[in-house]
Amino acid sequence: MFRFIHSSDLHLGKRFGNFSGDLPSRLREARHAVIGRLADHARAEGAETILLAGDTFDTETPAPDVRRQALAEMRAHAPIRFVILPGNHDSLQATQLWASLAAEAPGNVVLAVEPAPMELAPGVMLLPAPCTTRRPGRDLTLWMDAAATPEGTLRLGLAHGAIQSFSEDGVGLEVIAPDRARRAGLDYLALGDWHGAIEVDPRTRYSGTPEPDRFKHDRPGTALLVHLAGPSAPPEVTPFETARFAWRTLDLHLFGGEDPVPALAALLPEGRGRRNALVRVLASGRCALAEHAALVRAVADAAPDFAWLDLDLAGLAVDCDVEDLDRIDRAGALREAANALLAEAEDESRPATERAIARAALARLYFHAQAVTA
Repeated sequence: MFRFIHSSDLHLGKRFGNFSGDLPSRLREARHAVIGRLADHARAEGAETILLAGDTFDTETPAPDVRRQALAEMRAHAPIRFVILPGNHDSLQATQLWASLAAEAPGNVVLAVEPAPMELAPGVMLLPAPCTTRRPGRDLTLWMDAAATPEGTLRLGLAHGAIQSFSEDGVGLEVIAPDRARRAGLDYLALGDWHGAIEVDPRTRYSGTPEPDRFKHDRPGTALLVHLAGPSAPPEVTPFETARFAWRTLDLHLFGGEDPVPALAALLPEGRGRRNALVRVLASGRCALAEHAALVRAVADAAPDFAWLDLDLAGLAVDCDVEDLDRIDRAGALREAANALLAEAEDESRPATERAIARAALARLYFHAQAVTA
């Protein structure tokens, strides 16, 4: 009987350069704090081992403070053991990184850097497939099929990479055999790379990242508690939430004449959880210029409550009439600009993308004109 935590893709040290202010540092700190959250759950559930299935670090050259503080945090949770597998972001090609880790790692941190059986506990063998380069271009788990282990031993596989179309980098490298667990007689195959939790088959899973770093998967960060009752017994897998930040994409569809402000308010999460929420609102449908401006103002008013709040207006068509143009200006340069933009927006001979750009520009002009007169 063996119980362990399966996690991956911590991406410690990720810069989050697409955000500003103190948010990047908050997101980086949340990733570091995952180490403690995983250890706390392991301790509560009686698990002594945490398998990190690759991309523990975001790059092959993490800053010394990122590397050493991660090891210090792991050391603080001894005797819980952390097993670190090289992934595609922190592959074995980074010889300096793995030499530094080998020199600095405390006794409860194990580096799975060789494709050879490792004893995790009496009767439990780990078969790791460390990434040799960022894109090895071959199935690094192939060796597991012929790996000899004592009769009656639990066989655990640990790997990082794509199965079928599950490649986080979207490169379509179908390199890990989907039925590797069956071929190699594995009781469980712990995978990393895909940032959302995926069950490939009852014995093969991606844990997903414990702290999301993008809107792609639109689900809470998780890790997996895995319980193996014995050889050939099906694994019992229990996901548990680990993330501090929530990344959410919300669809706001508007109909002409609908007030967008209460529709937005009904969509956005409430309470103090907003501080740790990154939200992208995708607006679609149709609205008038006044409603468009009201929506932009409502998002701007709510934004300080959130870690990050963004409004995507690309899918929202804007209707305009002469009265709307009069609210921009009745004459002069602004009115001439508004007339020209409206003409472009309604010109069916123009490509749809150009008409959309003209509508968006007209809406922005209306918004700024109203802000000046307010």
